[in-house]
Amino acid sequence: MGSILTAEETLDPSFVPPRLVQRDRELELLGKRFRTSLPKGIPYHHLLTGGVGSGKTALAKRLAQDLSKSARAGGKPVVAHYVNCWRRSSDRTVLLELLRSVGVSLPDRGYGVPEMMDVFEQGLRRNPAHRLLILDEAGALVRQETKLVYLLTRSGEVGLGSISLFLVAPDDILPYLDAASRSSFGVTHRLQLSAYNAEDLRAILSFRAGLALRKGSYSADVLAQIAALAAPTGDARFALELLGGSAHLAEEAGANEIRPEEVRAAKGSIYPTLTESKLEDLGENELLALLAISRTLRGPRARTPTDRVREAYKAAAEEYGRVPVSRVTFWRTLRSLEREGIVQLESTGVGEAARVGMDEVPASYLTTVLETKFRRPSARKP
Repeated sequence: MGSILTAEETLDPSFVPPRLVQRDRELELLGKRFRTSLPKGIPYHHLLTGGVGSGKTALAKRLAQDLSKSARAGGKPVVAHYVNCWRRSSDRTVLLELLRSVGVSLPDRGYGVPEMMDVFEQGLRRNPAHRLLILDEAGALVRQETKLVYLLTRSGEVGLGSISLFLVAPDDILPYLDAASRSSFGVTHRLQLSAYNAEDLRAILSFRAGLALRKGSYSADVLAQIAALAAPTGDARFALELLGGSAHLAEEAGANEIRPEEVRAAKGSIYPTLTESKLEDLGENELLALLAISRTLRGPRARTPTDRVREAYKAAAEEYGRVPVSRVTFWRTLRSLEREGIVQLESTGVGEAARVGMDEVPASYLTTVLETKFRRPSARKP
């Protein structure tokens, strides 16, 4: 039996995939805008915004790779530099990073920003090129009343040559800039990335699984299960973390493929919603319904018809000497568990029974916990 994870590095947030699934249109749009300006030697400044896991960093890095390979500005090559401003959140520290990018190394102390700019200019002259500077998490810098952004957006005027600035941030940071710097971005030099939906995430997971996992070690249903878990936030990083965590758990269990149980276990370990205290707050009927759900989901199922859960519920009620509630009350119980964020209800079409899923903890583990609870003499009564 081979390993499930064959190229785990392709699931890492820092990995730039060969194709940006569900961001092809944005990449094409940005590439067109830069290629219109750069061959003329005209700097182009842009702001890219979007929520966590929306693909901002990957899009910026892929754009830089594409422009470096194909674009030329006034006969000069395009050279890209990437700086994460969470780690370099002041003008000095960003400049130190930029100086290293042009082959200049200065001590961390002893030089002011004006002196560093002079040395940076000398480094640029020794290596003539159009520079694309990507400042990721740029909000950490611009909120420090930066002067560097102004100098970079006025690169031609201050002797730095042709520099394009690409700011990446979760939200609009232009209001934090001075009016002169803000004017360089105009009205159209901005792009907001929308959050991924479940369909987007399924496509991303399918592509990344093809890179990272052994063929045949995952199913479309498992990828859909992970996508559904990440869809409320639209966070592709979370989805990829779940996929990697699920693969690790499957390998540790000696399984040949990722099963829904591993996905539930990975979700519970990364972001637990169903806690022991929440179980204590549930009524007996809700606990019986949850036991029925966990019993029917043991095995390869990520979702199961509510009719099957209803039958398992009646069997559990009889097993523990309880009187089962009516179908209407049972349905209300499932809705209550859904509102608590414990289960997920899905409609499968007109005239068909809905399906129910439970992605918070492994079904086998929850079954054991609930069976133990109902066997205790102190188990609550209706």
